[in-house]
Amino acid sequence: MLSHQQRLEEAFKLKQLCHQYQVPFIVDDDVTLAQQINADGVHVGQSDAKIQQVVTKVGSKMIVGLSCSNKQEIEIANQITGIDYYGCGPIFVTNSKEDAAPSIGPCGLAQLKTIATRPIVAIGGITADNISAISQIKVAGSAVISMITNSSDIQKSVQQLIKS
Repeated sequence: MLSHQQRLEEAFKLKQLCHQYQVPFIVDDDVTLAQQINADGVHVGQSDAKIQQVVTKVGSKMIVGLSCSNKQEIEIANQITGIDYYGCGPIFVTNSKEDAAPSIGPCGLAQLKTIATRPIVAIGGITADNISAISQIKVAGSAVISMITNSSDIQKSVQQLIKS
């Protein structure tokens, strides 16, 4: 486990790397850290910090994302001002998160898209082999954590995603 100082140092390095490649740096589940490093955004889950408190803390200074995995969560989130996007999933079975909700599949994602009033980023078990199903739904983006972090050749994995 990293100390707070080590987390700060790593976050600064990651932020610089993201900016070098013109990618927004979003901190997951740690509003204080996001503020300390002046991150581009913060993403929280349903059981993390209360979304209204997050929106109040960061105002319009950061991108704010919220995890939503079902119709009820989307409908509630649609009523909250200050959220910029929804992270929806898991789309497929994932090992990235021990407490992940059951997978919703591309059909579930398509249903959530029809009721969402904000852009959706698909997440969970997405690989080069199944991303085309996500692309057909035309969501704002896809998060590919495991595919990148478990890759023995990250550049090759990214090229596969780009081609898909």
